Amino acid sequence: MTTPTITSEQIAAHPDYRHLSTIAGIGIDLRYATPHNFVGRDLYSPLDCAWLHRDAAAAVERAVAWLAARRPGCQLLILDALRPHRVQEQLWEALAGTGLRMYLADPARGSIHSYGMAVDATIAAEDGRELDMGTGFDDMTELSHPALEPEMLAAGKLAAQQAANRQLLRDAMFGAGFVGINSEWWHFDCGDRDLVRAGFTRVL
Repeated sequence: MTTPTITSEQIAAHPDYRHLSTIAGIGIDLRYATPHNFVGRDLYSPLDCAWLHRDAAAAVERAVAWLAARRPGCQLLILDALRPHRVQEQLWEALAGTGLRMYLADPARGSIHSYGMAVDATIAAEDGRELDMGTGFDDMTELSHPALEPEMLAAGKLAAQQAANRQLLRDAMFGAGFVGINSEWWHFDCGDRDLVRAGFTRVL
C-alpha cells in the first residue's frame, strides 16, 4: 500500500494538521529553522514547519496541562515538530559515513516527524532558561541515551538533578500518551510508529 503524501506547502489547507501557535502554554524554538542544530544551518526556511498532526497537538496540550498542574511556572518548549521528508533526506545525507545514522530514521522508512506525529521537547523554567538535561539538543553521544541513564549516573557523568529533569519531561510526555526512544532524551512519538507509518499522511 502506498503511503499518502502531501507537500509542506499544502499543509495549511489540510484539516488534519494544527499550527503550533494554536497550542496554548508552550514555547516554540524550532532548532532546524536556526543554525542551532548538528548541521549548523537553517534547514526549514522558507517552509513553515511549526505544525503537528491534530492527534499529536492534542497530546501536547495534555502534556502542558500535566506540567502546569505539577510544576507551575515551568513550560514545555518544542524544539522540533513536523519535519518534512525532504529535510529528513538532507539530515540523512549530512551523516553519511559518520557512524551516527543510528540517531536518525532512514528516509526510506520515514521519520515519524514527517507525519507530524513526533516532537522534540524540553522544559523551560520560570526564568525562561532550559532545565539542565545533561546534554543539549542533538547531542549524538551516549550521554543523551535515556536507556543508559543509570550507568551514566553511577559513573558520575550525569548529575542527579539532570536525571530528575529528564524524568520530569518524560512524566509529562508519557502522561499525555507519548512514547520515548532509547537514544534521545528529547524525542517523543505520538503513538505506535508502525501504525503511524501505515495510516497517516507523510509530508514531503
